Amino acid sequence: MENAKIIEALKKTPIFAKTSDESLASLLKVAIQKTVPAGTKIVEKGQSGLGFYLILQGKADVMSGGKKLAEIGEGGFFGELSVIDGAPRTADVVAKTESTCLVVSQWAMHSLITTHPEIALSMLQELAHRLRVTDESRTTTCS
Repeated sequence: MENAKIIEALKKTPIFAKTSDESLASLLKVAIQKTVPAGTKIVEKGQSGLGFYLILQGKADVMSGGKKLAEIGEGGFFGELSVIDGAPRTADVVAKTESTCLVVSQWAMHSLITTHPEIALSMLQELAHRLRVTDESRTTTCS
């Protein structure tokens, strides 16, 4: 996929919707594209988390203990926690269909955040949103 199309796709994702084209172009300079066939384990629970993944094409399932926790489609992402702190993965992510991901290593993300702090702000806003949704669902199911 060419860079202009990738930037257009990134702009449609919640995490990068407000990020400048300049910052996204810098992101693409350090990212790689990885395509995996359906059924491939993209990341494995318990393994070191050294990359952030954004699905450009395809779908993947987030799995833990044999249970499907979520489905991630185009524009969805995972690995944002591990890329920040390097802690082990908290779940498996398995390609449901052939999937192409944009992958940014931990060291590259740290460098990007230093030079383009708006990327960090976008990530923090999306993490806060996800945490609020999780807390709301816990409150609803515990009541």
